[in-house]
Amino acid sequence: MNPLEEYRQLMTRRALLGRCAGGVGAAALAAMMGETPAPQNRSGLVGVPHHPPRAKRIIHLFMSGAPSQIDLWDEKPELEKLYDKDLPESVVGAPPRPGAPPKKQRFTTMTSGQKRFPIAPSIYKFRSAGDCGMRISELLPHTAGVVDDLCVIRSLWTDAINHDPAMTFVQTGHEQPGRPSFGSWISYGLGSLNDDLPAYVSMTATWTGRRDAQALFSRLWGTGFLSSEYQGVALRAKGDAVLYLENPPGIDRPTRRRMLDSVSKLNQHLRNTTGDPEIDARTAQYEMAFRMQKSVPDLMDISGEPEHILESYGPDVKKKGTFAASCLLARRLAERDVRFVQIWHRGWDQHGNLTGDLPKQCRDVDQPCAALINDLKQRGMLDDTLVVWTTEFGRTTYCQGRLSRKNYGRDHHPRCFTAWMAGGGVKGGTQIGATDDFSYNIVEDPVHVHDMNATMMHLLGIDHERLVHRYQGRDFRLTDVHGRVVNEALA
Repeated sequence: MNPLEEYRQLMTRRALLGRCAGGVGAAALAAMMGETPAPQNRSGLVGVPHHPPRAKRIIHLFMSGAPSQIDLWDEKPELEKLYDKDLPESVVGAPPRPGAPPKKQRFTTMTSGQKRFPIAPSIYKFRSAGDCGMRISELLPHTAGVVDDLCVIRSLWTDAINHDPAMTFVQTGHEQPGRPSFGSWISYGLGSLNDDLPAYVSMTATWTGRRDAQALFSRLWGTGFLSSEYQGVALRAKGDAVLYLENPPGIDRPTRRRMLDSVSKLNQHLRNTTGDPEIDARTAQYEMAFRMQKSVPDLMDISGEPEHILESYGPDVKKKGTFAASCLLARRLAERDVRFVQIWHRGWDQHGNLTGDLPKQCRDVDQPCAALINDLKQRGMLDDTLVVWTTEFGRTTYCQGRLSRKNYGRDHHPRCFTAWMAGGGVKGGTQIGATDDFSYNIVEDPVHVHDMNATMMHLLGIDHERLVHRYQGRDFRLTDVHGRVVNEALA
């Protein structure tokens, strides 16, 4: 059917009545299903935040692949005496504390067939740092300088044992794909603080450790069943930060504006015809892309940054796509009131050659993390910016593969791992939780992934039990039906 004939049919009385009837039916079905319409304003949902927020924004640093907690944060010096001894069965089957992982042990297929589980003590030295005296690995000398601003949680645990389900679980509260990411929930509930940049930006940094790294899928910063308006916008590590940022030859800005106005009218016509709210989201994204043509080049231009600031982030800060460059951009995005900024750093999956790859990974992130905290602090922004350093799970005390005094590998370990938070209402110089003598089981203050996410939402002024979205007849939330606020972490 040609467009003219279609238009004529749309304008007939029969078509009008038919569409009205369909619209009434759709509205009735939505009411019966309890569907929640997508909000059309950029200020978020009515009634959110639920309480006065401590933080306005989050910078989320995700170490993809799982750093070894026993080599970085969870010192176990007595294990040196047990080098190459088998991990006791009593440790593997230790009864859990309330809220800790269940007793049943899970092994990955990578080590489940090993005849032995030899203990591999860390070869790295730990030292006391800061006024709080926190013990930290020699691999993180710059982070050691800011430990008085950190709340380190050594008793995190998760449900998943493999990378993609575990990363999906941290980001969406569920191991299976299809649910909204953390940043999308925040954008949905709180809206945007600015008009010229997205509320949610995701960056994937380069890395220097193990070359083979876990794949990252765009659904990790996706919206699931929420409107696509809340999708995280990825800034690319190579080439243009955003594709098609420049107008093609022969198209100037006024021409682009007229084009968008025409497209908007067509979209509005289709919206009135079909009642599809996703059309509104598409129109909003077109408008955001237009504004980003001016805002992103300014964001990416770091020529005005003082030299001492650039030096504080380390030698890689001027190399586009590095973790250092991404951290500097994160601060610049926070200055521009981007609500949720995420940096992914891959390459932490050290099943073997840990002592060869882990130091490289730490060099990538150590100085930029410390610089980011200090930079925010000196600008008076750390008080209302929550910085989170986390991962998907931990690493085993026992060695995967060949063990030597100089090198070893570690398998996945969901029963305990370490993360830290800084700023945004967090109590600095604090340590929460403890593991047993083998960094294998939690013995004090278990903190589940849902608890961590609930706490982060609390700091943003959100009650994690009340930020819900009804979809296909049931209420969904980031923390599913679990989670508690870790009050010990709050200032």
